[in-house]
Amino acid sequence: MRIVLASNNAHKLEELRAILTTLGMEVVAQKELGISVEPEESGTTFEENSYIKAKTLMDCCHLPTIADDSGLMVDALGGEPGVYSARYGGAACKSDRDRLEYLLAQMQNVPDGKRTAKFVSVITLLTPDGKRVVARGECPGEILRAPAGENGFGYDPVFYVPQEDCTFAQLPAERKNRISHRARALEAFAEQIRREQDYADK
Repeated sequence: MRIVLASNNAHKLEELRAILTTLGMEVVAQKELGISVEPEESGTTFEENSYIKAKTLMDCCHLPTIADDSGLMVDALGGEPGVYSARYGGAACKSDRDRLEYLLAQMQNVPDGKRTAKFVSVITLLTPDGKRVVARGECPGEILRAPAGENGFGYDPVFYVPQEDCTFAQLPAERKNRISHRARALEAFAEQIRREQDYADK
């Protein structure tokens, strides 16, 4: 099966290909088909936005599509920034660094031990014949008071993972890709596909 990814993010494409090729799926980026559609992410959940991205692309290419929506949820902030992670702080925050510093400012009075958070990823597959597969992955952690590490992007420098005793930004990329929220969503997604394939073979 050929699947079109609703993103031009090379990192996402590489992660998806690594797992989905083992399931007999060929993943291509939308730009490889000459598609530059930008869906309006108007949903209030990761599930809704993931669906919007996949559906918008499928309506353009009429092929199976796959999309990911992800972000950071901080318990002390009532789940913010959530689906607004990439635009947290509004127009005043023009870069990843701006948004990271805005997040730390919102949490300056949150005590240690109460700074729990999680990264969330939701993956949605849609096909023209009506099939829909949704998988969610989460990675728990804590928000530090200052950035640490040079790798990753976004909120990675302040997202501390206790099981690794470091931030996402301090992890080698290949290690992060094995424990991240997106990796866990992909694992759950692949398991659903494998079960369907096993059932179809019986």
